[in-house]
Amino acid sequence: MSTVRNGPLVGLIVQFVLLAGLAGTVGVGVAGWLAGVAYAGVLCGLLRRGLRAAGTERLGPADRVTLARALLVGGVLALVVDGGPAPVAVLVPLTAVALALDAVDGRVARRTGTVSALGARFDMEVDSFLLLVLSVHLAPSVGGWVLVIGGMRYAFVAAAWPLPWMRGTLPPRYWRKVVAAAQGVALAVAASGLLPPAATAALVAGALALLAESFGRDVAWLWRHRPAVPAPRPVPAVEVVAVAAPAAAPALPALDLRLAATALPAPGLGPAATALPPLGVGSTALPLPVAVRIVAHQPA
Repeated sequence: MSTVRNGPLVGLIVQFVLLAGLAGTVGVGVAGWLAGVAYAGVLCGLLRRGLRAAGTERLGPADRVTLARALLVGGVLALVVDGGPAPVAVLVPLTAVALALDAVDGRVARRTGTVSALGARFDMEVDSFLLLVLSVHLAPSVGGWVLVIGGMRYAFVAAAWPLPWMRGTLPPRYWRKVVAAAQGVALAVAASGLLPPAATAALVAGALALLAESFGRDVAWLWRHRPAVPAPRPVPAVEVVAVAAPAAAPALPALDLRLAATALPAPGLGPAATALPPLGVGSTALPLPVAVRIVAHQPA
């Protein structure tokens, strides 16, 4: 079995073991099982596709750390989707470990020299999905507005479809990483229930304000550096002008196209070819009533 297939497959098996452990301890219903297994299947399928597109045969050391984080997020998803009150004693530790490993995979990639575009994208998507799951979990208690935190990244991606200038490559910015980490911490603290409702709402609102500022700065940068629209190329404007025919136009010579008789037999025409009648333009003058001239240049 190739390494490309083996890596994602191992992740799928580990996800199944994690779900079984949660079901045997705190209980996971049918909905949680279905969500967790579906998530693991999509995750491993996309990871396998990404590995092939990147032309690599195996997961790097940092990618394995990110995969472990992603599997923990699958456990959080199963607990949230299950429908009942997710046990804080299990959900919060899973979230905390996933957030802590977020600081590990990047460091491992730099130390081992395995930094890659695939690893960066994998890490970002795991972060985004964790925020979405936690936002859904907190929406009933904090308010539906908390879903903006989980959905902002996906709204940013969707906006790039009708707005091509938003598909540009953003420069690295440390503050962006700080804000992303702060979102996870704020949502994990809010999920723990350690703070009173008012303080929880204030904490989440502050995290949302930071996230809106960060995304707003990125959108403004992309707008300022959008590709310039090329100027329209001028094309000549053509005017058709009617002119009067001359009173006495010189006669054109008759054009006589005659096929001379030849002694050679022509196939299908008897023993000798017959001379054809002349095809000609007689001695009548041909008036030229139309003239075309270029009068100006106008933009297309």
